[in-house]
Amino acid sequence: MVSAFADHFSGHAADYARYRPGYPAALFAFLADCCAHHEHAWDCGTGNGQAARALAAHFQQVTATDASAPQLAHATPHERVTYQVAAAEQSPLPDHSADLITVAQALHWFDLDAFYAEVRRVAKPDGVLAVWTYSLLTVTPAVDAAVQRYYDFLDDYWPPERRHVEARYESLPFPFEPLETPTFAHEAAWTFRDLLGYLGTWSAAKRYQQAHAHDPVLPFREALATAWGDAAQTQAVRWELALRVGRVA
Repeated sequence: MVSAFADHFSGHAADYARYRPGYPAALFAFLADCCAHHEHAWDCGTGNGQAARALAAHFQQVTATDASAPQLAHATPHERVTYQVAAAEQSPLPDHSADLITVAQALHWFDLDAFYAEVRRVAKPDGVLAVWTYSLLTVTPAVDAAVQRYYDFLDDYWPPERRHVEARYESLPFPFEPLETPTFAHEAAWTFRDLLGYLGTWSAAKRYQQAHAHDPVLPFREALATAWGDAAQTQAVRWELALRVGRVA
């Protein structure tokens, strides 16, 4: 039996679309090079389609699925991307139809046995599965320390699946022929407002707010602001990705 969908993000889909980071173009070029054909990619757990739109630069067709209709409602349309509401473990895709299957920052929410069975059904005989995650951002030592204190404060409010993100997905089974991968990182130029918006999208922040009826970022805002400096000044923000890629067959 497929486990019930744990929906941590539908209630703030608009903020998720605005503040969640994308991924480096080099990642998708590498994944395309792993594939013998480039007819169809499936981005599972697409959220607002951040990865799906990038895949469209390399694949003729991209199917982007998510169990959250509100998340998909805030996805940016693209002529090569078809968005569909579907559970990761029960997709609408035909058998052996995908050259590449991707999961960006979502694998830890899935019923893995059921999802991996779906991967084997949907992937072409030479298909590839790529999954990745990222943990805390890095900006400057002062900002990083302030963010870490906020993260630690929310420790009791993180869903248990978060431990897999902290373990860089090494704690999750990955029963596919592994492919060697380079190291990738995503970088963005953010203002202080962008940082606050992003910190508010964390699942633990939403769970804290539901429990206590106030924003957990507020007690940390002054320390974060001091560490950041000029609120209007953009700073380079970086996330290192933890990537696992495997040949499904």
